[in-house]
Amino acid sequence: MARVFGKDYNKGELMRLIGDVSQVAGMKEYELLEGKGRGVKAVDIWTGTGFSFTVILDRGMDISQASYCGKSLCWRSCTGEVHPHFFEPEGLRWLRSFFGGLLTTCGLTYCGAPCEDEGEKLGLHGRISHTPAEGVSIEKKWEGDKYELSLSGLLRESVVFGENIVLRRKIRTRLGESRLWIYDLVENEGFERTPFMLLYHINGGFPVVAEGSRLISPSLEITPRDDEARKGKEDYYKFSAPIPGFKEKVYYHKMKEDSSGLVQAALVNENLEGNGFGFYIKYKKEQLPEFVQWKMMGEGTYTVGVEPGNCTAEGREKLRKEGTLEFLEPGEKKEFELEIGVLSGQEAIDRFKAEVKAI
Repeated sequence: MARVFGKDYNKGELMRLIGDVSQVAGMKEYELLEGKGRGVKAVDIWTGTGFSFTVILDRGMDISQASYCGKSLCWRSCTGEVHPHFFEPEGLRWLRSFFGGLLTTCGLTYCGAPCEDEGEKLGLHGRISHTPAEGVSIEKKWEGDKYELSLSGLLRESVVFGENIVLRRKIRTRLGESRLWIYDLVENEGFERTPFMLLYHINGGFPVVAEGSRLISPSLEITPRDDEARKGKEDYYKFSAPIPGFKEKVYYHKMKEDSSGLVQAALVNENLEGNGFGFYIKYKKEQLPEFVQWKMMGEGTYTVGVEPGNCTAEGREKLRKEGTLEFLEPGEKKEFELEIGVLSGQEAIDRFKAEVKAI
């Protein structure tokens, strides 16, 4: 059964009311026509609940926009969508094409701060978010009385005499749902042991992020990245109105998983029109042991990043020296699963708070 506009319908009941399923839920593929985004392929997805999001096929199959009933869930940067041809890998120039969005994937052989590792100069956050997908498959189908929407493709980070790593990504949702699931399978198709770093850069924005918003998380320890983050560490979970000249603060969280091995965290604004609003993430701690919080209360750049990963944001050189850098052996595969969903209304937020408190 699918719940649409407050009522449950089976397939037969719903199809009597509509000419095509796209009247309530669907997927539309298209290509951007102008500016720096010209030529970029994208897919819009909507589920019939007011939940919709955009997957950018030519940018790592990342999610550049997401909203619920007209309210954005994520922060959108001033760059907008940028074609991967404009990618500048040096130093911090990755930021020239960082659209923010609900998800920007960082990796695969390096991410985090720019550095020089074993003679190789590495920029910010890696290449995978600027990699176009190939073998893209868009599928819309009934599974009994459930209507499934899914999108899958392959992303490859490779170089002659170096790494050859493949990310196979599937993003799916359903008619009547206000959540999505991401399934990633990473495989080393090369013949050498290769550094492997992966960070899911999930970016909350207004109106989820606003004065009085909060991070809800089962955090056991919070470690500031630097002296700037140490200032006001006790308020890591509290967010203010935009502050002129604000300097970013980054915190590393040690999270507690629930009995099924899942970590749950959320960004919520309980002051919005008297009716709480936000989103949650769920992921397996075994797959993604690290959690980075990016607190950026600047004007325009006003966002909070909740970022599970297999690494921190310190850069590959530092992780190698610390002995915490992960590697993929030839032929080795690793799986990653995430769920991102809407929290709408105080009841939903209170229920989520109770789940985290129970952990």
